[in-house]
This record gives sequence, structure tokens and C-alpha cells, in this order.
Amino acid sequence: MIKGYQVYWKSFNELSKEELYQLLRLRQEVFILEQDCPYIDADNTDQSAMHLLCFERDDLVGYLRAFPEKVKYEYPSIGRVVVKISHRSKGLGVALMRESMDYVKRQFKAKKIIISAQYRLRGFYESLGFIAVGEIYLEDNIDHIEMHYGA
Repeated sequence: MIKGYQVYWKSFNELSKEELYQLLRLRQEVFILEQDCPYIDADNTDQSAMHLLCFERDDLVGYLRAFPEKVKYEYPSIGRVVVKISHRSKGLGVALMRESMDYVKRQFKAKKIIISAQYRLRGFYESLGFIAVGEIYLEDNIDHIEMHYGA
């Protein structure tokens, strides 16, 4: 897993009320407040996702969600990748993405993974092997680009 952290994969139904509260709070702190982007984060797809929770003691410091094919895209996908501001620049984002890519390939038998990346993070995802596809588009008032990993 990820050294120094407790990492769990859970379906929506396996999440405790406390875990759900923490992950929604972390997503709101970063995607809505920090990025000054008011949008509806609870998009009715969490129920179809597998959730990767990364804790340091009892504090949720990293999170993402993964989907099988045909939920968000034709192929499996990863999204809502978030690291608490106090834990950035420590390699945690890379570790979370590598863990999720391995999981998606193994559990969903994925040959290709799709993400909708914030354009400013294109280089980060390229360093993990993702390739930008198509044009930049506006999603929730932030520039994004679709990126693919694999065949």
C-alpha cells in the first residue's frame, strides 16, 4: 500500500457515516473552497464508485474514486483525486494514483483508464503515463482535458 498511511478501498455501501462525511468535507475544502469553484460535488455517481481513502491516524489526507466501465466513460475511470493541502508535495498524489491505476487494472480488468484532468495538472498525469486526448474544455468553470492511460 502506501508507507506511513492506512489505505482502504470501499464501495459506497461500505463507507461509514464518518468516512462519507470526511471525504465529502475534503472534496469541498479543495474543489469548492480552495479552488473557488461552486458546483454540486455530490453528483449521484459516488454510489457506483469504489472509494480510496488514505488516512494518517484518524485524519483523511487523500482520496479518490474509481469507476468500472460505462459509468462515467466507455472505459474505467478515476476521478476526484484530492490530497489535503498539508500533505501535498510529499509524493502522496503519485502514490494514490499508482495504487488506483493498479486497482483499476486488476479489479476492472482495464486495458485503458480515462480521467478528466484539470488542465493545470496535465504534466502530473503525463508523468504517470496518461496522454492528453482532444481539446481543453470547461468543466465547473475550470479548464480540463480528457486523458487516457493504456491501449
